[in-house]
Amino acid sequence: MSTDKDASLSLADPHPVGMNSGQKMGLTLGILGVGILFLALFGVVREQAIFLWLSLISMLSGGVVFGRSAYLESPEGIKNTGIWFDGLSARGVIGWSFGIILTSFYVLLYWYPAILGLGVEGAPNTGLVALFDPLSMWIKGSPASQWFVYGTLYTVAILSLGIKFLLKYRHNRYQKIRTIVVMLSQFILAYFIPEILEGMNSEVAYFDKDMKNMWPLNYDFFDGWHLDAMTHSGNYGMFFLVLGIFMFLVFTPIITYFVGKRWYCSWICGCGGLAETAGDNFRHLSSKKLSAWKLERWLIHTVMILVFLMTAATLYGYFAGTSEIFGLDIYTYFKKPYGFLIGSMFSGVIGVGFYPLLGNRVWCRFGCPLAGYMGIIQRFKSRFRITTNGGQCISCGNCSTYCEQGIDVRAYAQKGQNIVRASCVGCGICSAVCPRGVLKLENGPEEGRISDNPIIIGNDGVKLRF
Repeated sequence: MSTDKDASLSLADPHPVGMNSGQKMGLTLGILGVGILFLALFGVVREQAIFLWLSLISMLSGGVVFGRSAYLESPEGIKNTGIWFDGLSARGVIGWSFGIILTSFYVLLYWYPAILGLGVEGAPNTGLVALFDPLSMWIKGSPASQWFVYGTLYTVAILSLGIKFLLKYRHNRYQKIRTIVVMLSQFILAYFIPEILEGMNSEVAYFDKDMKNMWPLNYDFFDGWHLDAMTHSGNYGMFFLVLGIFMFLVFTPIITYFVGKRWYCSWICGCGGLAETAGDNFRHLSSKKLSAWKLERWLIHTVMILVFLMTAATLYGYFAGTSEIFGLDIYTYFKKPYGFLIGSMFSGVIGVGFYPLLGNRVWCRFGCPLAGYMGIIQRFKSRFRITTNGGQCISCGNCSTYCEQGIDVRAYAQKGQNIVRASCVGCGICSAVCPRGVLKLENGPEEGRISDNPIIIGNDGVKLRF
């Protein structure tokens, strides 16, 4: 790692330096791409392919140009300067503005798609959705929906800012491989292949085609309409039905035992992919307070219990041929509240829209039921751990500052204790920013995962606690 002065600057640096000309050019390209989308939303730009490609290419190239200028032209080493305008921090004017724009977009996406231009009752698309019709027709042979628009922008964000992430962490092999896998997973498994399958078989449009989106994260997997769509869609549907059951029931526990939850949360998941790329500059905003940790444990396990109860009620109604359980309407009292509060508000509006205010892993840390499910396995029955060497820790605090899950990594490092936490997503950034190589991500025997004899650094030197 570089020993230059900037390499030791914290993400929370209250006085970031100004942007250079290359960064300004990258930001300008990004704004141009987003600006075209805004013009399309208000009907100023018509649905012509040239404007769509100009927007997508501008956003993609903006992230690349910005990343090259911010990181490639300086010595290797983690630094987060030059991201914001002079005097404006992440939680300042830019952060609030960005948060409001993202939140507004999610509100329109979930509840007011007609404002985005989605044609209703057979009417043609207009506005922003119509802008994406040429791309949708090319990929799957049908007009775009608001979800196609969302999926495209989601993928562009991960690809563009993923390249920036690669340039920023280019000194770390683990980060480079992980980020490339995240980018390919989003583009191939979550976007391109599912859309092509839908074009080949129109019935596939009625169920989730994302090969890596499994229950309980995909909470409507066992809904009656979803089960009927899969069972009535021939080999395609049965493949996704069997794959979905196998993934959460067999594959997930086994792979989590060997490598921890990082295989999904930091390598495969679309939510995690967006958090690691588009949300990288906000990772320091995650609360490290004890109260936040307590809230995290209660909230994520409460959501996990709720999705279990909702799924049980849904399956009972499906196989019993009824819409009620214990005199309560299943849709009104189970599915609708969960879908609105958790599936829409929490995971979408708050989970992404609040990146600039609460950090980039709000949903992953406090709400994702799949993360909670794998977290239990990782905490009590897994070979994964982050090992520490307290004798070399200089208490710089980089590891804790950069932890997007709010873990006080430095406290573990100072004691020489292995980090075994249910919430850890194994992103490895704490290890990447450590100037002394104190932290290492490892998979080993279960025995000795939790250090009983940590290293203690005190006034009387370094010693072991027995």
